[in-house]
Amino acid sequence: MTPDWQTYLAARGAQFDNEQIVDFGNQAGELSAAREATVLCPLTHLAPFECSGEDAQTFLHNQLTSDVNHLGKNAAQYAAWCSPKGRMLASFILSRNDSGYLGLLSADLRTFILKRLQMYVLRSKVKIVDRSSDLQCLGVAGPQAEAALLQAGLPMPTVPMNTASNATTKVIRLAEGRFIIIANSATAHSVWESLAQIAVPAGVPAWLWLDIQAGIPLITEATKEAFVPQMVNYDKIGGVSFHKGCYPGQEVVARTQYLGKVKRHLYRFHAEGGLPAGGSIYPAGSSEAQPCGIIASTAPSPEGGYDGLAVILEGTIGNGELVADDRRGARGVLGNVTLVETPD
Repeated sequence: MTPDWQTYLAARGAQFDNEQIVDFGNQAGELSAAREATVLCPLTHLAPFECSGEDAQTFLHNQLTSDVNHLGKNAAQYAAWCSPKGRMLASFILSRNDSGYLGLLSADLRTFILKRLQMYVLRSKVKIVDRSSDLQCLGVAGPQAEAALLQAGLPMPTVPMNTASNATTKVIRLAEGRFIIIANSATAHSVWESLAQIAVPAGVPAWLWLDIQAGIPLITEATKEAFVPQMVNYDKIGGVSFHKGCYPGQEVVARTQYLGKVKRHLYRFHAEGGLPAGGSIYPAGSSEAQPCGIIASTAPSPEGGYDGLAVILEGTIGNGELVADDRRGARGVLGNVTLVETPD
């Protein structure tokens, strides 16, 4: 986030914690709006980057889990970059642009991932550039999201995981009534002002709560190398191709799909206290035992307490309480644990 963007949002009531926008002064109201109305969120937890050059397509196709070769001009896709052991180092939303590919990843992984990707470029004609200084990401979600985009004069993708662009802005439609807007820093102020005429400004937690409702966790520093893609349903949302050649971790990912069985699955849960991503999950009363799961993401709930996503070993649900350790000694009970159902 640039100092100018931070100053601009602070003048409109944004409250910050480590450069992330917690709220605009009324988190409870913003969460309620995320559930019932239309919200406008500065997505300061995401970092944009560009991969360009004549070998960019081949490079990304050979590194990521998704089928980059068949990513259409106006399409977007989920993708992951894995370790040789098939564990997700990062998750992305990837789309095409005029000069190559534009990706979004967790901001706290930006430096590590872009530096590590650069190590694999070798002699390829590929340029990887951090775009967080000149592009700002916004999220709009709710029943009036389309009206807000029309109010702002923004291009409108018509189907999920499609994109539309003009000279200064790209819009990615994630789902019905949910959009990511990537605007040039020079025009981000005016885009915000137009969108805010209809949508309620809200902090990052409101957007993370919407991600949890959608069943899509973001890989962050806390969950780096914790999951095989199938554990978080990336194979079911277009984030993994089983018809492409090798990429880091491909043998493990493919073996899991064809020869093994995924024994850990993605679940939603509710907890009264905050349980940060990366925390271990245990059956109640057995904190010294092997953990049976890991917290993938959490966010404050409009109902109070916290909602979250966790990867949990099958067979442990319904066999007693599950508790999570927040790495500081505090523990919380997971309630309302339900499997995330994602269409194949």
